Amino acid sequence: MKNKLQHFFSKFPSVRNVGIAIVSIFIVSFLLKIFSFSVEKDTTGYKDYFSSGYRVFGINIPKNLNFAGEAVPHTDFSIRESIDREFLTSTYWQSNMILLIKRSNRWFPVIEPILKRNGVPDDIKYIALAESHLSNAISPQKAVGFWQLIEPTAKNYGLEISEEIDERYSVEKSTEAACQYFKEAYKKFENWTLAAASYNLGMGGIEMQLKKQKVDNYYDLYLNEETARYVYRVVALKSILQNPKLYGIVLRKKDLYHKVPTISVKVDSTIHNLVDFSIGQGYNFKILKIFNPWLRKSQLSNPEKKMYTILFPHKNYTELNFDDIENDILKDALKLDSTKLFNASDTVGVSVRKKTSGIIHSVAKGETWESISKKYNVKTEQILMWNMLDEKTELQEGMEFVVFPNQETEESEKGKKKKL
Repeated sequence: MKNKLQHFFSKFPSVRNVGIAIVSIFIVSFLLKIFSFSVEKDTTGYKDYFSSGYRVFGINIPKNLNFAGEAVPHTDFSIRESIDREFLTSTYWQSNMILLIKRSNRWFPVIEPILKRNGVPDDIKYIALAESHLSNAISPQKAVGFWQLIEPTAKNYGLEISEEIDERYSVEKSTEAACQYFKEAYKKFENWTLAAASYNLGMGGIEMQLKKQKVDNYYDLYLNEETARYVYRVVALKSILQNPKLYGIVLRKKDLYHKVPTISVKVDSTIHNLVDFSIGQGYNFKILKIFNPWLRKSQLSNPEKKMYTILFPHKNYTELNFDDIENDILKDALKLDSTKLFNASDTVGVSVRKKTSGIIHSVAKGETWESISKKYNVKTEQILMWNMLDEKTELQEGMEFVVFPNQETEESEKGKKKKL
């Protein structure tokens, strides 16, 4: 039979080809049906899985928000909605927020002592965060650097700007200039919130609007959208950076950008070629530009023989061994439950207890770390770790953070209520 078929198809090859084509089409159709069924099944399963686990939460706006010690009103619906907008946009732009936290770990230690030395509130540092995301950005209006200074303002506060040098790119010097601005603005308005708003609109612009609208504070002003959002954005950034865990952002110590120790090279003469100068110091030109972005050309003429300080990373500095940096924020102990908000197991090194739900504690007047720890039967170190807080963090009335009470405390409280 087999030989007869072979003989038949040898005489009629076209029939054989048609037969092969039909069989092939049948096989392909069959496989496509199986594949489509599989895809449909997988898609349905994925949708169910996604729907069961995916959650996006509204933001709990902290009570007693303040900027530089000046309270943010929260009873007015328009103010509350403005604050809510900034918390939402900042919290759910997660990639940007994580980047800001990483950068702030490197640059805030540079900015903070300059603010303190000039008598400017520490909260002013969040303005640089809002202005430039702590980068040497250039705006469409040609504002430059961390503090987004335009050329006339920068020169007015003593910064050098030329073809070869632009000190707006120096974090240290531009921060000094910004301090001079804020002190002048505070002297005019006697209010840090208005001083902050004026950094966006200008002192003259804020002063004109105050007189025109017959009010005396930022929160009662009707302003253009950018300035109207400005202080709220700064306040939201401050709150999230001070306690990122509350907003679902968890970073380990090794994830952060760290301040790089530097050495200073003093120069009071002409440098004809900064590439050769860098190599002579044991570095390449890229490193020189990273640490000295204020040098805008490949030479430094310095006709007036001024003394300049050029920075390089310390020769003994090596890249951090990130694998050896202790994860002092979670250390694999804080395990979030995907179906419940603020669920955690206890921390490593502390006696294990049952899983318990977290609560948000608002600091009352007179409370201390010791009294709060005692109240929830936990250790102060645990509270600090849960909330990514430094051990030197000072408590302030109205400050909020997450606490996971000891299960025994919760049960004893329930017992007391039953007896009553």
